[in-house]
Amino acid sequence: MSEGLFGAIKISASGLRGQRTKMDVVARNLANAETTRTADGTPYRRQRAIFEQVLGDKLQRHSLNMGYGVENRMTRTHPGHMSESGRSGTSMISGVTSEVAVAQDASEFRVVFDPGHPDADEQGYVLMPNVNPITEMVDMITASRAYEANVSAVQTAKDMFNDALKI
Repeated sequence: MSEGLFGAIKISASGLRGQRTKMDVVARNLANAETTRTADGTPYRRQRAIFEQVLGDKLQRHSLNMGYGVENRMTRTHPGHMSESGRSGTSMISGVTSEVAVAQDASEFRVVFDPGHPDADEQGYVLMPNVNPITEMVDMITASRAYEANVSAVQTAKDMFNDALKI
């Protein structure tokens, strides 16, 4: 590991940044779960954090030397019903890159009958955001647990450094 003792902490820090971005997206979705009109006149569209792990030049050089046609982008979680809208949180750690993209969920809006609502159409139906609070809470719990795991990895690395210094 060319990063020495701090490589593990840098990798965990990348995971912490990614999970923080995911929690921010979930919080934004929950805050706008009832927003029926945005600046463009449509209901709020749910967003998702899409994680991408990229192995760098080291793996690519190795795989090309071995005769494999491996691309630089090895794994990607990217559901087909989503359209990518932006990237944030890129960090490079000795051949490992972690990127988090924020994508809008392209699923249909919910239709609710509420004739007294100011955004209701002539028949009394209102387009509501495609945000499901239960799904958002599950995503929040998942992000929270992953965040805790990365904090634990940082603490373990720190403990190992302290034990190594005692030798």
